[in-house]
Amino acid sequence: MSWCDIAVSEWAHRSGNTAAVLLGGDRAYTVWHAEDFQKAGRWHVGTTAEVDRARPGDIVFFDWGATNSIGAIDHVGIVEKALGGGRVQTIEGNTGDACLRRVRSADVIAGYGRPKYDAPPPAMPDYWDVQSTVARRRVRVPWATPFLQRGSTGPRVKWLQDALLALGARLDVDGDFGPATEKALRSFQASHRGETGARLEADGVYGHHTARSLFIAHGGKKGDAV
Repeated sequence: MSWCDIAVSEWAHRSGNTAAVLLGGDRAYTVWHAEDFQKAGRWHVGTTAEVDRARPGDIVFFDWGATNSIGAIDHVGIVEKALGGGRVQTIEGNTGDACLRRVRSADVIAGYGRPKYDAPPPAMPDYWDVQSTVARRRVRVPWATPFLQRGSTGPRVKWLQDALLALGARLDVDGDFGPATEKALRSFQASHRGETGARLEADGVYGHHTARSLFIAHGGKKGDAV
């Protein structure tokens, strides 16, 4: 049974946002839900420019046939973060028969509805702030959302580089994920295990398992690595 919009309805009730999210009442049919936002003047078509303006908490609707037609909508989720380049990070029910975090692009986004929340949703943190037991100083261990890999740039790459540097890696903290950063990350992965005890895959990609392992390597508590 399809339950992606049932999940959105349930989350709206549990979070106290029923009136903001469910303009026409509880919804299990994504087309009707999108039409509710359209009728209220709170609908944004899924172009790249509009997707880049998405905010955390927006209700995002998908058409796997790659149109912006409300009548063709197949699926729905909640925007967790706008990533730029016509991409958003989402939380979705009934994706692979599970509730999962996904990264979606404008080509499959039919559009999104903007609930009228009483207050803006809290910003997603980007890092763990750790008093490193190795470096004897504060270290920012970046979250792996989205993954970091060769070609990534920005402050999250700088935090990753600094966290690896504090463990003995030799690399510049310049915010550019190049060959040296990839080599240092592969070396870390090859010598560390994940929370389950399994060895990390030394693929040079900074994903969730590697992020948690780096957090713990600096003295972070396992229970806080979520």
